Amino acid sequence: MSPRGTGCSAGLLLTVGWLLLTVLPSARGTNVTAAVQDAGLAHEGEGEEETENNDSETAENYAPPETEDVSNTNVVKEVEFGLCTVTCGIGVREVILTNGCPTSESKCVVRVEECRGPVDCGWGKPISESLESVRLGCIHTSPINRFKYIWKLLRPDQQSIVLENDSAILEVRRENHPLAFECDTLDNNEIVATIKFTIYTSSELQMRRSGLPVTDVALIFVLTIGVIICVFIIFLLIFIIVNWAAVKAFWGAKASTPEVQSEQSSARYKDSTSLDQLPTEMPGEDDALSEWNE
Repeated sequence: MSPRGTGCSAGLLLTVGWLLLTVLPSARGTNVTAAVQDAGLAHEGEGEEETENNDSETAENYAPPETEDVSNTNVVKEVEFGLCTVTCGIGVREVILTNGCPTSESKCVVRVEECRGPVDCGWGKPISESLESVRLGCIHTSPINRFKYIWKLLRPDQQSIVLENDSAILEVRRENHPLAFECDTLDNNEIVATIKFTIYTSSELQMRRSGLPVTDVALIFVLTIGVIICVFIIFLLIFIIVNWAAVKAFWGAKASTPEVQSEQSSARYKDSTSLDQLPTEMPGEDDALSEWNE
């Protein structure tokens, strides 16, 4: 290759390199400027979106509170308790709402809860009995397995014997002498009810049962007499109401009879008094008689 060709090629390379150096930075600056502008617009859009989101969140956070029904919130609920189902031991009672019932009722039952009375329930009656055995029951509420039960055999002037049976029901066979049992009902190791039972012998039970009909007959007789008297009075009142005119006339005649008798008696009294007032002897009659006798 000649030196002239080499110089031309070198000049061409320098020209191309200069063009590249001048054109590329300007294009790069344009791209960078566009990118910066796009980024600025994007940031502005994001800022506007964030501002809108913040405004919406603020509007949501500071939204006016919902109005509540003041009539329902201001109602004062008054509660009263019903009577306990037992007079001793443990039972249940109703909790009654007297104001603020959901419906128009004046009272409504809210719930049923447990109630307690005095622990000692005295002497009770068996659940069932026959001439051979007796079934006894402790005081409890549902569920029955919630409580603990302790059965004792009572002995006079001696310590009681604790039985192995820990259920609420105890079945005992009759013996030749009376027996006394006691059951303690415990809730969380606290005695909440105590009841005692007397188990009579078979002969005593028969005697007690034979004595009951006499009382029943007397009671039935008294009730029958009372019913008969009440029925008689009712029929008598009905008769008087139906025949009121005749009854009135009858009582009028009865009332007039004493008046007539009183008038007759008064007339007789007047006659007798008038006769008493008449002179009993004529004047001068005695002298004439005495002269004639002479």
